[in-house]
Amino acid sequence: MGAAIMGAEAFEGLRWHKSSRSNAGGGAQCVELARLATGTAVRDGKQRGGAVLVFPTRAFRAFLAGVR
Repeated sequence: MGAAIMGAEAFEGLRWHKSSRSNAGGGAQCVELARLATGTAVRDGKQRGGAVLVFPTRAFRAFLAGVR
């Protein structure tokens, strides 16, 4: 199963963490992550009210393995 796109209002109470790779090289990019019971939520830190990608645990682990 892949990622699902959801509205930000469903994730208002989560604890979001900025990616350690955000703003690498001085760019204006910011990715934030939040752990869920069934996976990981990902959002654009500059547009916190925008869409949120939700990855099931297995899919997010596969994504991380692919980018490392």
